[in-house]
Amino acid sequence: MNMHTTSGRWRLGLALSLNTAILWGILPIALKVLLESLDAYTITWFRYLVAALILSVFVLRKKRRWEKLNMKNSVMILLIAASVALSLNYITYVIGLNYLSPGTATVVIQLAPVFLLIGSLTIFKERFSALQWGGFGLLLCGMLLFFNDRLQELVSQFSSYTEGVMLIVVSAVFWAIYALSQKQLLTTFPSDAIMLCVYSAGALIFFPLAEPSSLTQLNTGHFVLLLFCAINTLLAYGSFAEALNHWEASRISMVLATIPLITLAGVKISSLLFPYHVVPENLNALSITGALLVVAGSILCTVNMKKQ
Repeated sequence: MNMHTTSGRWRLGLALSLNTAILWGILPIALKVLLESLDAYTITWFRYLVAALILSVFVLRKKRRWEKLNMKNSVMILLIAASVALSLNYITYVIGLNYLSPGTATVVIQLAPVFLLIGSLTIFKERFSALQWGGFGLLLCGMLLFFNDRLQELVSQFSSYTEGVMLIVVSAVFWAIYALSQKQLLTTFPSDAIMLCVYSAGALIFFPLAEPSSLTQLNTGHFVLLLFCAINTLLAYGSFAEALNHWEASRISMVLATIPLITLAGVKISSLLFPYHVVPENLNALSITGALLVVAGSILCTVNMKKQ
């Protein structure tokens, strides 16, 4: 099998990576505001529906011979696993945002790539370098510092805050399961076909739980936010996929590791511009240090990776 080589246009790769990081960084802020007027199931259903409709246009234009795709039982099981896992990732994340600030949710969801690395270590027998293990330890230390003023609440009582953190951790686990399933599917299925199946399945899964009629009650601002959330994943995914054509995956991952900082900065700016909708983060010096360590740990987890 020929190894994929980048174009060497690192500036374009950097720009596309930054675009992905910014889109994913501001997404939880938009979702948090949307939860003022919509429930998590309706938001998630609409995101899936719009993503499936838009992506279907691009996939069908390629005139791919779908009957030639490998549809044996093992592939179907993986497709179902990917669809269910990503659906659970989406919904647990949005429900978790009901109880947490966007910054807190974004810091906790950084566990997702760590769970993916651990899964790859276990299932695909990939190797973890000493530097990556160090990054994992640094990330965990950062988490402890980030929650320094609420650690007792997290471990001693089941408050709404604890529930929110647990939901985001579960969301991170489901994302890792989805990513591992997709990684195996990519050996027989093109990525756009996988995502079209996943988005379509998600739209069907959440339709019975959604309340489409509530969309008519949205004001203009909230409806624009909903549309943004719906196309955010497609835009971010497109930028990420294109970035891989121009820049090394490990370098892209380093840029994406800065997402918590983007979210925290976005919350600060948004709370000044829209004080009635966005509550500023209440972080002490240790929490800020913890967030920085989480980012540093995430970066170290992506470096020194052996070429497959």
